[in-house]
Order: sequence, then C-alpha cells, then structure tokens
Amino acid sequence: MAQASARHILVDSEAKCQQLKTEIEGGRDFAEVARENSSCPSGKQGGELGTFGPGQMVREFDEVVFSGELNKVHGPVKTQFGYHLLEVTDRK
Repeated sequence: MAQASARHILVDSEAKCQQLKTEIEGGRDFAEVARENSSCPSGKQGGELGTFGPGQMVREFDEVVFSGELNKVHGPVKTQFGYHLLEVTDRK
C-alpha cells in the first residue's frame, strides 16, 4: 500500500492561506510559518503529520498527497477544517 509523509498549515481563510504560501515561496521556512500560524496541533512540530496511507486523512488531503509533486507547497486546499497548505515530503 502507498505511504506518504507530509506537513501542513491550517488557517481559517483562503486569503490568509494564500498570503502564507506567498511568504514560503519567497523563502520563509515552512516549519517556522507552521509554528507561527497553524491552528492544528501539528503546527508545534512545524506542521509534520508523519507517515500515513490512503484514506487516513480527509479526501481532499489524499488527492493532493498521493498525486501532487513532492517538496512543493500545494494549496490552498479547502476541507471541513479550514484552508491548508500541504507539502508532500516523501511518498512510497
């Protein structure tokens, strides 16, 4: 079964999500931005979600994590929790 590792940042608005993506693409460290802005408990670990398989996260996550380009910031991705930036760090 496929496995992936990813990190994310969760915020409550698409505009905030886009602003943070611009900052990261401009050179800010993803983990630092996650620690400062993410409303998910994983923010304390720089947004690290660990390793997981298909179906363990919400559908919108799976679509990006199991098909998106590695080491690229994806998003904003809207889920029932809010707006996410996702970075797939590994996939097997």
